[in-house]
Amino acid sequence: MSLVITGYTATSALGCGVECIQGSILGNHSGLRKNDFPGCDLETWIGRVSALETTLLPRHLEHLDSRNNRLTWLGLQQDGFLASVFELIDRIGVDRIGVVMATSTSSIGRTEEAYMHLDDSGLFPAKYCQPEVHNLHSPGIFVAEATGLTGPSLTISTACSSSAKVFATASRWINHGLVDAVLVGGIDSLCLSILYGFNSLELLSPGPCRPFDIRRDGISIGEAAGFALLVRKDLAPEAEFELLGYGESSDAYHMSHPHPEGKGAVLAMEQSLKRADLSASSIEYINLHGTASKANDLVESYALSQLFPTQTLASSTKGWTGHTLGAAGILETVMTLESMKHGLLPGTLNCEHPDPEFKFPILTENTQKPIRIAMMNSFGFGGNNASLIFGRLDD
Repeated sequence: MSLVITGYTATSALGCGVECIQGSILGNHSGLRKNDFPGCDLETWIGRVSALETTLLPRHLEHLDSRNNRLTWLGLQQDGFLASVFELIDRIGVDRIGVVMATSTSSIGRTEEAYMHLDDSGLFPAKYCQPEVHNLHSPGIFVAEATGLTGPSLTISTACSSSAKVFATASRWINHGLVDAVLVGGIDSLCLSILYGFNSLELLSPGPCRPFDIRRDGISIGEAAGFALLVRKDLAPEAEFELLGYGESSDAYHMSHPHPEGKGAVLAMEQSLKRADLSASSIEYINLHGTASKANDLVESYALSQLFPTQTLASSTKGWTGHTLGAAGILETVMTLESMKHGLLPGTLNCEHPDPEFKFPILTENTQKPIRIAMMNSFGFGGNNASLIFGRLDD
């Protein structure tokens, strides 16, 4: 069954909504800044959403308060996305639209906060007694309640591939007739556990990350919320973009290190091509996972060289936003769709000297080029890999 995207939005360190993405890329302006997250003294750069500090939940959602859910609410309000959801509800009903959210850490920042404010008895104060917040399904619970959707709801947490995999799950739900449309998305917010956790793994760069650069020395962590509506094509004949294929794999090679031969990444990309019934040469642009860690970039480059001709354009956008973990897939999907819409491919920001060991060329400068078929890759800890292919429908 042909599935289309009828609306999408993203909020990140670049700003709220898709116009901020285009403005930042045109101006070569990164959203990364020196770490100023409260309570964190690490020397690193982060992709922080500035507007989040003044965001409040509406009264009927206050019982779900957390930084992650405030980011979710802020993101849902951009680009007329909520209006698109409600218009679809009016046409097909609240029970025929599913919710598939993604996250890596959910509202763990709220849990950290709760433990910092234990009462004299060693218990959470009343306002922190939030069983629907202190769990990984919090994003799915929040989005369903915020939108009024009553279809099936699921939250996926497979590290950095999480919000790419939402498209695969949504596709299966629709193709099996469970629903007619799915609100997909991903949200991850900054918290101390993530910042200090990645620091303990020696993966944080002290400066802005440099994907695919020979001087790359680690990642920059960011936060983001992104959403899209995946719908049966017959319900949205005027849609601009189509999900052509998806691929998923789990090579389970190591808890954090990618397979040295990129086996899981190759398998996910091969599956997405097979589902889309496309050859590798049909892909005009690839939005890479490209985290700026030593191993990840080298392995991804090797994986690409096993499938794609060297004229395929490819870049990482994490120099613009930081690595938004469980939200990376949806954020970079939105950036890919915007690239296709405007014919502007983002270069790999901060990649000034590509590593000569790479087996595949990387786009370092912004490039104007019309694109009709593009791939987006997200590869996570534990060998959880996902690859998506999108097509631009004829005008």
